[in-house]
Amino acid sequence: MRLAAGLVLALALLVAPAATAAPNPADLEAELVCPTCHTTLDQSDAPVAQRMKQIIRLRIREGATESQIKAELVAQFGDGVLASPPKRGFDLLAWLLPLGGLALGVVVVGGLAWSWRRRSRADAAAPSEEPLDPALERRLDDELARFEG
Repeated sequence: MRLAAGLVLALALLVAPAATAAPNPADLEAELVCPTCHTTLDQSDAPVAQRMKQIIRLRIREGATESQIKAELVAQFGDGVLASPPKRGFDLLAWLLPLGGLALGVVVVGGLAWSWRRRSRADAAAPSEEPLDPALERRLDDELARFEG
């Protein structure tokens, strides 16, 4: 019983620092966009981007989590500061439309390939529709006989 309690305590001590680890400012700056130049904060030197970087560092020192910092910046500057659109509401289309387009493309290409293959099989299986001209057929037979003998 004491061994199990010791293991649970050791596990709790290992997990606790990971859960309370401060967010990395560089990660947040790569996930947020400058409202004036529309590049990520880590690539922007605009005054508003510098101000947002200061806010991020200040809030990290105060102990705020990554989601709290993002929520505060979105509340202040709008959803446009998120590098990737939220996966809800109308913004969900930004995630679904490319996937739907890809799926539609696969279906179209598959349908075309099936149609081409079916058509080529039908063409190969179909006998010649027009008989040869009798004079052309005699000439062909004569030429083949000349090569054989």
